[in-house]
Amino acid sequence: MDKRRIFFFYFFIKKWYNTVSKCNKGEKMENNLTYISLFSSAGVGCFGFKKEGYNCIATNELLEKRMKIQRINNKCKYQTGYIVGDIRKDEIKEKIYNEIKIWNDKVDVIIATPPCQGMSVANLKKNKNDIYRNSLIVETIEIIKEIKPKFFLFENVSSFWKTNCFYKENIKKIGETILEILSNEYEIEYKILNFKNYGANSSRKRILVIGKRKEIKNIDIEKLFPKYRKEKTLYEIIGNMKSLEWGEIDPEDFFHNFRVYDKKMLDWIKDLKEGESAFDNKDDSLKPHKIINGEIVINKKKNSGKYERQCWNKVAKCVLTRNDILSSQSTIHPKDNRVFSIRELMKMMSIPDDFKWLEYELDILNNLNLEEKKKILKTNELNIRQSIGEAVPTEIFRQIAENIKKYYKND
Repeated sequence: MDKRRIFFFYFFIKKWYNTVSKCNKGEKMENNLTYISLFSSAGVGCFGFKKEGYNCIATNELLEKRMKIQRINNKCKYQTGYIVGDIRKDEIKEKIYNEIKIWNDKVDVIIATPPCQGMSVANLKKNKNDIYRNSLIVETIEIIKEIKPKFFLFENVSSFWKTNCFYKENIKKIGETILEILSNEYEIEYKILNFKNYGANSSRKRILVIGKRKEIKNIDIEKLFPKYRKEKTLYEIIGNMKSLEWGEIDPEDFFHNFRVYDKKMLDWIKDLKEGESAFDNKDDSLKPHKIINGEIVINKKKNSGKYERQCWNKVAKCVLTRNDILSSQSTIHPKDNRVFSIRELMKMMSIPDDFKWLEYELDILNNLNLEEKKKILKTNELNIRQSIGEAVPTEIFRQIAENIKKYYKND
């Protein structure tokens, strides 16, 4: 081979290598749609975007134990995309902006599920923690303003739009603040939906706020919301799952487990019919209680649903973060004397079976002995259960991701 051919061969190989390198570094990215997830918890909701083939540019979460689950599910293409910390800090925002540069400033969607508590003028002065939490919402709005994604998505409690927050030293409704900052550039719609009729398998009344840039003309924003569908009963969702005895872990599914509790409580719930609470027992000794100075003192029933058995023929009730205890709201299985297993909760929240909570594959977990299984559950179960309770049902976000993709197909 003469020198000229060698030169062109070398030039071709070098050019090919540089192209590949640029792709690996993000200088020339694939055509998949992209998103950023803020306040992402364990990534349960935006797993729906992953299922639709989106690339996650960056995900921000305050708690490392939640972020660990996102890493296990390979949410981001690059490790630098996993950003743990307080989004109010400049260094955290800078990390997000740096990730965007890797992707050639291509951000299709920003997803945000910020913590929000209802506030009034009176309790703004009383609860500094509430002021802090709601300031996160304004931070999020301003990040959207800075990044300018094609679409943005908020999910939150149904009172979110009318909740007060601080903006420019004034008290304003969150909805008003969103419109003031973003409505010049975005068409914005919100809907309050019960997710039981939109793909989730449990009752969950929430608000969805969707914004699309005004230059996007070929899609109706109404069509981005999930579609109505008939709700399913609890029996339709988990009725065919194995009944569990005390402390049992299904040998074919590590995550279908009987979470044990103080055995004195068994007498309180064992004879309950569907829809009944332990507080309905006629005998005071069978009601939730303490013994003080030899006397039965009935526990206070602060919320409805405490120690309540759910019904097979009704929609599953809202899954809360404290789904691990009998004394939380409507956590008792319709038949078994236990709280719902992790797998049952996943089905109630439309979380796909291929979502991973641990580094180990399911078949490895299933083949462990009982003591090894109990040890792993003792370390991880509460984090998993809390992650489920604070999540957006995966199917809700998956539908929105699918609907946004239709815009690009028509573009």
